Amino acid sequence: MHGFFKNNAIKRKFDKNRNKMAKDPIEQNRAQLVDLLMHKSSLKQDIADDSEKVFEKLKSMVISEITELKKSIKDPRVRLSYQDKGKFEIHAYVGSDVLVFNLHQNVFRLPDHNPLWGTAYFKKDQNNGYFSTIHIFNFLAESILQNRMEDAGYLIGRLFMNHEQHFLIEGKGALGFMFRDPQNMVISDEAIRLIVQLSFAHVLEFDLYIPPFEYLSEISVAQIQMMGESLKLQTAKRLGFKMKHEDTENY
Repeated sequence: MHGFFKNNAIKRKFDKNRNKMAKDPIEQNRAQLVDLLMHKSSLKQDIADDSEKVFEKLKSMVISEITELKKSIKDPRVRLSYQDKGKFEIHAYVGSDVLVFNLHQNVFRLPDHNPLWGTAYFKKDQNNGYFSTIHIFNFLAESILQNRMEDAGYLIGRLFMNHEQHFLIEGKGALGFMFRDPQNMVISDEAIRLIVQLSFAHVLEFDLYIPPFEYLSEISVAQIQMMGESLKLQTAKRLGFKMKHEDTENY
């Protein structure tokens, strides 16, 4: 420490200010605030900035995959298109489904009870536990195209990425078990393309089920009058079974 100072006068001034700060709770609080702003806030902003760049790559991969699929699918009845919904969202129409990829604008910390905190990677650096999030939702294409506001969609996956661009995915099907090792998984163009392809495959394999007869046994006058324009009964791929609380690998 002594070698850092050019003369004893500067050192005495430094020690005096340090002692004052140690005794003054207001200065202590302010120092902690400065530390939080310099480190945690900057960390979160770095993650947010990186996630926007990654999301732009994801959008380009969605467009690329749809373009490639259209080269092989000549049937005009098969939907293959996309709608760029701005900086944080893109819709991919794949057959009778639409996938909504959405970048959340906030950065989150893993809950304290998450078992990942017990692994070497997260023990080494607490900052590794802060993530941006990209959600992947599945809706029926007709629900979006006909503005059927009561229709249900499903979260099929969410991608978490930290300041080192390590990532993991919670999700359904292959999305749920292929990307569970953030210590060794770093986001790349190849990984993003695979995520897009697996998302497409999952919704295409996930069929619309016939709802129970009892669900449609009662209908209002307003609903029947509107049926010619658009059937205003709630529609979803698992309608009438377990919907929001279903927790199986088939959905």
